Amino acid sequence: QVQLVESGGGSVHNGGSLRLACTVYPRYYSNYCWGWFRQVPGKAGEWVAGIDSDGGTKYGDSVKGRFTISGDNAKKSLYLQMDGLKPEDTAMYYCAADTRFWAVEGGFPHYWGQGTQVTVSS
Repeated sequence: QVQLVESGGGSVHNGGSLRLACTVYPRYYSNYCWGWFRQVPGKAGEWVAGIDSDGGTKYGDSVKGRFTISGDNAKKSLYLQMDGLKPEDTAMYYCAADTRFWAVEGGFPHYWGQGTQVTVSS
């Protein structure tokens, strides 16, 4: 069973930065593909970024050039560096995992974290 625990959310002003972290349990981190999603109440969830088991990355169009996804296998952690934040980035952010990258990219990974709130004020 995979458990994901997010941290690092908070409130920033327009143009600010935050770094989200996702700690992964248990040890088979490198066998999975990972992603970040976000959701605003009343709206459909949005895929933000993903990283496959070989370290390849992909990003949603709305965050390209501003967000960076990375993983640290030794620390069993996944990160999302968010720069140039905008008010429209305000959402609950979720870490997710699956053995299949297409499931992560498609928005239906098997494992989800509990979410961390990001709020960007104008």
